[in-house]
Order: sequence, then structure tokens, then C-alpha cells
Amino acid sequence: MKITDRFKDNKTLFSFEILPPQKGKSIESIYKSIDPLLEFDPAYINVTYHREEYIYKKREKGYLEKVAVRKRPGTVGICAAIKYKYNIDAVPHLICGGFTKEETENALIDLSFLGIQNVLALRGDPIKTETHFVPTEGGNQNAKELVEQIKRLAQGKYIDEDVTDADPLDFCIGVAGYPEKHFESPNLSLDIHYLKQKIDAGADYIVTQLFFDNAKFFEFVAKCREAGINVPIIPGIKPIARLSHIQFMPKFFHVDLPEDLTKELIKCKTDNDVLAVGTEWSINQCKELIQKNVPSIHFYTMGKSIQTREIAKAIY
Repeated sequence: MKITDRFKDNKTLFSFEILPPQKGKSIESIYKSIDPLLEFDPAYINVTYHREEYIYKKREKGYLEKVAVRKRPGTVGICAAIKYKYNIDAVPHLICGGFTKEETENALIDLSFLGIQNVLALRGDPIKTETHFVPTEGGNQNAKELVEQIKRLAQGKYIDEDVTDADPLDFCIGVAGYPEKHFESPNLSLDIHYLKQKIDAGADYIVTQLFFDNAKFFEFVAKCREAGINVPIIPGIKPIARLSHIQFMPKFFHVDLPEDLTKELIKCKTDNDVLAVGTEWSINQCKELIQKNVPSIHFYTMGKSIQTREIAKAIY
């Protein structure tokens, strides 16, 4: 089922995101992170896609060889496993970086064959050795181009022009939104301008970057509506869980911590203290979001479901 069809139920759904396991680990780790959350009837589960990284391996005579590795492969296979083990819609991330348009098309064909009808179209982050995002030669430059490629397949238009009388591949397409703007954008207004381009290209809904201040989410939604963006907007929630998160999350995700939250966090002495504060804050966030009738609350679990389960028990 397409994700947007589920939003028609007019209730706030529960969904979450997982990461593929590190290469060499079995899929059992995925199941262990999903099983504790099944009681909340997840409407869909997102599975992240990870591009290659480059490492240097020492060879004979001291030479260094640059080697590309993909540390978390398996997104398409994991989506198929989720769909057929749990009968839950899986939403794979598709990214521009590290993939040619031909590779993207082939991935979409595989997903269609597996009966997967939903994708999240993202530009993706630069690799660690890049100071900024560098498009892959022969690949999409940004998420708007990726959405356009997916929509062309919905019209039966493939890269190979010799493919005629082709069956369409019709996907429901999600894209990312940033209540506190994307860190590369000079301001929120321009960020929403580019977000609207993704919607105009054919995206069906928006899921946001994590945030801790609901006021910023509500302001973001209002500005999107003013800009003519009328698709569902799904808030993304990632609760703080450890002392290291206090500095890591604002720096890595480019989000602010509200003063009231910060005042409680600086009192914390242990990870358990932070876990309690982060859980309570997220519960209050989610209760307010549900009161405002958001279509779904989407949790970034990072493969750890215990805290998400505690929050879901309090709100669903």
C-alpha cells in the first residue's frame, strides 16, 4: 500500500527508521529492533541506504591503495524481508551520492518486482573525505532530479530509449524537509523554495529532520503551506539518550536544543539521567503533535528500540 493512502485514516500513525546492520552481521539484529515495536502497529518502516566510503590499505613497499567499501549494504533485501516477514510496508531510502542513474533505475526495478511501492528520495550526505557533496558521474545531482527520474518511470520512460511499450513503475515518493533549514541553505525561506521544487517534481509527502522544539515544526509547516506545499508533512523524532548526545546531536544534525531542555540536561550526571530527561521530553513533544493531528510520528531509532518503545507506550 502507498504511504499516502494510510494517511487517509485521519489518525496519527506510528512509524520508524532502522539502519542496515554492519557488513558481516545477520538480519537477526534487524528483527530484534523491530519486534519490540510491533505492538504499536507500525504503518511503515524506513530503511536507510548507505553509500560507499573510501579507506586506504597498505600494500607492498609501503604503497597505499584507495579502496571503496560499503559498510552497510542490504537495504533492498531488508525491505523485502520486512514486507514478507511482518506484512508491513518497508520504505527504502534512495540516495544520489554513489549511484548512477542506471544503477538507480535498476534498484527501482528490483523494488517493483518485490512489490515495494514506496521510496524516500534523498540527495545524501558527502562522504567523509569530501568537504561538500560531489555528485556521482552519471548520477542525479540532487533530490529533485531523483524524484524526476522516479516519476518518469511512472510514465514508462526508461533511460534506454529502445525500451518501448514499457510497464510503468509507480512509486509513492517521500522527500526530506528541515524545520530548522538544511545546514547548507542560507535561510529557511530558500530551503522551502527548493523543497517546493521537489514537491512540484512529483514527491507525495515530506518527512522532517529531527527537532526538539515543536514551535519550529509548526512554523515550518505554516511556511510550507504559504509556499503552496500541500502534501502531508511528517515530524521526525529522535530522543536524546546519552550524555554524549548533548553535544553530538546539535553538531551532527544541525539542530538547536530548547533552553528548557538544556536546563534539565545540564543537571544530568549519568547516561540514565539523560535517558529519563530525553524520554520525558519526547513524550511531551509527541503528545502535542498528536493533538495537532499530524499524519504520523516518525522515530529515528538508530537500531535501538527500547527508548522508542517507552515513548510509544505513553502516547499510543
